[in-house]
This record gives sequence, C-alpha cells and structure tokens, in this order.
Amino acid sequence: MINTERWNITSNSDERKTVIEEAVAVLKAGNTVAFPTETVYGLGADATNEIAVAKIFKAKGRPQDNPLIAHVATKDQLKQLTTTYPQYVDKLIDHFAPGPITFVLPSNGVCAKNVTAGLDTVGIRIPNHPVAQHLLQQANLPLAAPSANLSGKPSPTTADHVWDDLNGKIAGLLDDGPTGVGVESTVVDCTGEVPMILRPGGVTKEQLEEVVGKLAQDSAIVDKLDKPKSPGMKYRHYSPELPLLLVEGDTAYMQKQINLKRETYGRVGVLASNRMAKQLTADEIIPLGDHINDIASHLYDGLRTFKQGHVNIILCEAFEKKEIGVAVMNRLEKAASSYLKEK
Repeated sequence: MINTERWNITSNSDERKTVIEEAVAVLKAGNTVAFPTETVYGLGADATNEIAVAKIFKAKGRPQDNPLIAHVATKDQLKQLTTTYPQYVDKLIDHFAPGPITFVLPSNGVCAKNVTAGLDTVGIRIPNHPVAQHLLQQANLPLAAPSANLSGKPSPTTADHVWDDLNGKIAGLLDDGPTGVGVESTVVDCTGEVPMILRPGGVTKEQLEEVVGKLAQDSAIVDKLDKPKSPGMKYRHYSPELPLLLVEGDTAYMQKQINLKRETYGRVGVLASNRMAKQLTADEIIPLGDHINDIASHLYDGLRTFKQGHVNIILCEAFEKKEIGVAVMNRLEKAASSYLKEK
C-alpha cells in the first residue's frame, strides 16, 4: 500500500508552482503521478525509465502488451522520441497540437521498451491542458501516461474517479477538477504514406481530412492484432460495474426495453440525451446533455455513477456516429455486453 499524495491545484501562482515542483520531484524519483489532461486524467511516469513505467502497469492491472502513450510539452520534445516521419505529420502537429491527438511514429528507442510494448513505433501526444503543460515543461521528461483508472473500467474525468480506483496504488494525484473533452485522444498511425485512425477521439476524421485529405481506410481488423499499435485496440475497456446494454431506437423503444429488463433484472438505470431522458420512466436516469460534445464530456462520469445495489443493469441510448459521436460509440460498443436495435 502506497501513501498517495493528493495535491489540489489552486489559482495562486506560487502555490501552483510549489505543487507542480513536488509532483515533478516524485516523477523524477521514478514514481507515478496522476494528472489532468483535456481528455481524461492520465497516470504518468518517466517514459525513459523502465522500472518507473512498470509501476503504471502494476497500479492499473494493465496487460504488458498494451502500449502506452508518451506525453511531451512541445514539438521539439516530440522529435526527440522519433526518427524521420512523413511530411504530413508536421501539418497535423502544427494544426492540432497541443490537443487531443496522438501520433504513432517510428520510435528511436529513447522511450522504454515497456512504453512501446516492444514495437518499433511509439504513440506521442502534446496535451493542451495548463496543468499537464506546466508539469511536462517543469519535468523536461516524456511522461508515459495511460488513463488513470483500473484497467478495463471507464476512464477518469475527475480526480475523484482516480482516487476511487488508485488511492494507495500510486504516489500522487494532481487535482484540477473535471476534464473537458471527456473521451481519450484520437490515435493516428503516421507510419504510412497516408495517415490512418487507430482510435477515434477528440479530433474527428472530418477535421483530419480538412488538413491532409483522405485518410487510409479505418481498419476494424486492428482489434484482432496480437500486438496493437495503440491503446484501446485489443482489450475490453470502459466497462462499468454493471451490465450495459446499448439501445438504438426512439423513446418508445427505449421505454419498452426498460420495462422488459425490469421484469428480469429489477431496478434499471438509464443513460440518455436530455431530450430522451425527460420522456422516460426508470429507477435511475442520468441525462448526459443536449449536444454530442456534452454527451462525450459526461459519458464516463455517467457510467461510473451507477453502482451495484442501486440498479442491476444499465441501458444507454445509442448515438449517431458523426463527429465526436464516432468516439462515443466506439467506447460504448466496447463497454456494452449487448446491442439492442429497433427493427
């Protein structure tokens, strides 16, 4: 059991500087610190230190063949982790970074082998969050940082989510309140002549195509690979404590499924858009928002809110696979045990 230090980020610049310096000292000593990014909270360790990185896998219970993303503060630091790459990468970096996008690039071996899971590529991201940026600049180290949760559970979008999962398992937690985007970064394979999305996220396919033209075909088969190039490609993720069913249909169809599941499971919880939520009757209903961006931001918190004993099953509205809705549905389809569709 580790004594987990929890630092609260304040608006006082001197206090903020002191807290970041303490967190940097913990990281440079080879330990783990959770910190906020604009997507979700990440669990950071020195990406060049194999022993430090191993503590991430231990804390999360993460499979060793699941690669990690290295976080850096600047484009120059990104270049220090990779070799040559296609010209379009500079366009993507200049347009979208810092931001919710990860670039899979050839690794030059600076990152530890357990960051890359033994691959010759490495995922690198420049986060656009003031605390993450301050931490990375002060540390002057690449930080390997998957989501700061127990492996398989919904990613953390608040410090309390991290605390619930990892208190006693990590050295520190920087608490700066809720994150913004709410789903993880878009992962783009940039090792070929044309970029390819490996994991949808905060930067959409449409946005990428505006900058570099048509992408390589999204590859559904990547889920079947023995050695995934990116997190989120091989193992089940994002699962709440309870069975989750996705429901595609109108409000009447959702209410019908609620009534049917009550007969089998008893108490039923529902996640839905505000529009649908206000028309339903269930034991517990969590409205996620009106716009798909709000739904993305609130999704993981909603999944984590339902606890064993309060309800026995969760039904979630299926959303249109458009813009960030592609990322939302990617996460929900990985978390769900079944998908019910209106005929």
